[in-house]
Amino acid sequence: MMIDLKELEVWFITGSQDLYGEETLKKVAEHARQVAESLNTVKQIPVTIVFKPIVKSPDEIFETLQQSNTTKNCIGVITWMHTFSPAKMWIRGLSILQKPLLHLHTQFNRDIPWDTIDMDFMNLNQSAHGDREFGFMVSRMRKDRKVVVGHWQDEDVLNEINAWTRAAAGWHDWQGAKFARFGDNMRFVAVTEGDKVEAEMKFGFSVNTYGIGDLVTVIDGIGEQQIQDLLSEYEKSYTMSPELLQGGSKRASVYEAAKIELGLRKFLEDGGFKGFTDTFEDLHGMIQLPGIAAQRLMESGYGFAGEGDWKTAALVRACKVMGSGMEGGNAFMEDYTYHFNPENPMVLGSHMLEVDASLAKDKPSLEVHPLGIGGKADPARLVFNVAGGKALNASLIDMGNRFRLLVNEVEAVEATEALPNLPVARVLWKTLPDMKTGCAAWIYAGGAHHTAYSQNLTAGNMLDFANIAGLEYLNINAGTKLENFRNELHWNEMYYR
Repeated sequence: MMIDLKELEVWFITGSQDLYGEETLKKVAEHARQVAESLNTVKQIPVTIVFKPIVKSPDEIFETLQQSNTTKNCIGVITWMHTFSPAKMWIRGLSILQKPLLHLHTQFNRDIPWDTIDMDFMNLNQSAHGDREFGFMVSRMRKDRKVVVGHWQDEDVLNEINAWTRAAAGWHDWQGAKFARFGDNMRFVAVTEGDKVEAEMKFGFSVNTYGIGDLVTVIDGIGEQQIQDLLSEYEKSYTMSPELLQGGSKRASVYEAAKIELGLRKFLEDGGFKGFTDTFEDLHGMIQLPGIAAQRLMESGYGFAGEGDWKTAALVRACKVMGSGMEGGNAFMEDYTYHFNPENPMVLGSHMLEVDASLAKDKPSLEVHPLGIGGKADPARLVFNVAGGKALNASLIDMGNRFRLLVNEVEAVEATEALPNLPVARVLWKTLPDMKTGCAAWIYAGGAHHTAYSQNLTAGNMLDFANIAGLEYLNINAGTKLENFRNELHWNEMYYR
């Protein structure tokens, strides 16, 4: 399922008023169009920036913002007050605005023209106080928004707008999204549970359970030619040992894996789903646990998490949308085991089978091995090392009275050991700010063992997403002090209480 962010629109809306006269308003419109068209063409911003006619009255503001609500591919609005725009005009419009809002505090000219500046120039270029008037009203109405300050051509301004548009795209993708849960939650596990009704009310996506029998029926209906075509694709895409090729002793396992992938994909496509979960405790009628199927479906854009963890599946999908078009991948991950060497402490992240090959450093190997859990036939999976570099782990947690987004910035490191007896995809990372602080902070915050692992998103992307989604946000990074972090947890409890 292709994710093309350029198909999505952010509307650029400039405020003014009739007081200035026709000549000034004409210049305001010209400047606003130039800014919008520039933002639309820079490489940093992945969505389409659409110039909208300047708004000068309560009715114009209301009608424009109302249209943004009902335009399907409009994912947010950017506002800028080129001149003074009395903010009472914005009350009706802001009260019905349902799309994410970015307030760009900029001005058309970067520098003051010292030798020529006069009162005409001052009357035209009033963002310095026009945006403050607008900012008051947004704050007075208790509406959340992103405020970006600086000249519209500055690199850091463009990067901030980029981060916000990606977050808005992730939020837009959640609206009306459907996630399939094959089977229920893994028995007795707490953190992967959650209030699906509250999540649908708050986030806009739905999670519903489908019986494994329904899926098996689709899998059993897959045609032979489809299976053979997919097997050929496997052989072209991955390193495979002779025993997995035609006539090999383990060919049947790869055949079954391909059949499962095709059935899963058809079920998801036919149902319009954007992600799914499964659990090894409910596989009745399936020959093996989906391994390579989950990996390849994630790589093509679906959200996934194991053991019924629908919250992480939804978060993985949002991360894939936000990271679309960027180098690096986003995938389901789990903190699996530790290297507690005091000179080089690290986390080994992995899962039983299902880590997305978009993270792979080199060409993955398709392998078949026993799986000591679930009681099914040996499953096929892709085995690889994940590339090193800056990354993050994110966890979406149901705290009972609110949802929390917890982010830990990490530094992935290249594997120096062969790991010949560990036939799964794996990554090593150093937790920031250090192993003891990072892990303790994660546990104090109630972070899950399942995460969305990202190679291309930053904490800034995740913060913007959390603000748009109304999530409590906590970040564990290089500057984290455990005492301060625990205080933040305590203050947040008081805020949400």
